Amino acid sequence: MNKEKVLILIPARFASTRFPGKPLAKVKDRSMIQTVYENCIKTGFTTCVVTDDESIEKHVQGFGGQVERVDDDVSSGSERILLAYQRFFKNEGFELLINVQGDEPLLKADELNRLANFHTHSDFDIATLVRPMTGFDEDFRDPNKVKVIFSEVKGICHYFSRASIPFVRDGDPEYEQWYQHIGVYSYRPDALVKFGASPCSYYESLEKLEQLRALELGMTIGAVTSNRTLIGVDTPEDLIKLEGVLDGQDE
Repeated sequence: MNKEKVLILIPARFASTRFPGKPLAKVKDRSMIQTVYENCIKTGFTTCVVTDDESIEKHVQGFGGQVERVDDDVSSGSERILLAYQRFFKNEGFELLINVQGDEPLLKADELNRLANFHTHSDFDIATLVRPMTGFDEDFRDPNKVKVIFSEVKGICHYFSRASIPFVRDGDPEYEQWYQHIGVYSYRPDALVKFGASPCSYYESLEKLEQLRALELGMTIGAVTSNRTLIGVDTPEDLIKLEGVLDGQDE
């Protein structure tokens, strides 16, 4: 894998219904966006924040990070990074574009390197991360925890859902394993362009999961497994949980 051929783009919006200004919220002694950015640059890949907000732009510039403005009104982070790629990076020869959410400060460089290496040596249009889980517990029933039907043999994702899948008809505990999706995407540039040029699809509109658009377009999504515990920060309460995890890692 040629690290110079991989570009990480981090979409970061200021506006958020549940947590306005989230990228600038402090995670211990740094902002969330700085924490995510610094984790990403440890990969050795070119890394850039993509934002629609002047305060985030100036903040990233202030800690020495690379940032580009995309002010367009778009419906997803993937569409925002597509515009950034087309406007600022299209002619630089990147072979993989990795979309890292700006609210995943526990995602580390080793996972991103594994993802890029896997994608480079595969034929998948898109690659992502999944986490093996055991037990049909509260997480399995939580619609905010996205489940994926994943084949470890082929490394391919067949479907993603907020519903509790797979359904175990006979309740046999031997089969109480499922996979949780970790929302990081590695795109081949032509796949991202195709995705962005297509309208919201039927199952995407039902589940509110953009990866379903790619599946409905006939794209293939591969995945590597990760046992890392991540906390996506959607609310101020999530930030408190995150700080607790970080305090535990410091001990």
